[in-house]
Amino acid sequence: MGKRKIRVLAALPGIEGHDRGITLVCQALRGAGMEVIYLGRFNTPQKIVHAAIEEDADVIALSYLGDHLYMRFFTQVVELLKENRAEDISVVVGGRITPENRPKLRKMGITGFFGQGTPLDVIVKHVFEVGEHS
Repeated sequence: MGKRKIRVLAALPGIEGHDRGITLVCQALRGAGMEVIYLGRFNTPQKIVHAAIEEDADVIALSYLGDHLYMRFFTQVVELLKENRAEDISVVVGGRITPENRPKLRKMGITGFFGQGTPLDVIVKHVFEVGEHS
């Protein structure tokens, strides 16, 4: 019996509506053989974490191109994973993440940061690496 596919839950938190990038990432992850559950736009951190746990996700992929609110949403997702004893679910993020916030997010446990223009193969490789260890 073979190993199960890496499961990725992808979502846009808050009022974020820029979905082109995450849609392309989802297609690339599926093309690489991963199972992707895409929640779409306008999700609360609670909905994202609940769905990730219910779907037995290995990785949560978040995207936020808007303003500085990404820090609040990303932080809430990580905190909710801890509260639900689901820290084994890796979190990767994309969008406009300022350089000064990356160390804070990495310290919280976010494993990857992928801004606009990141080659899809770089994202796929990272998700494979962290997904296999979940």
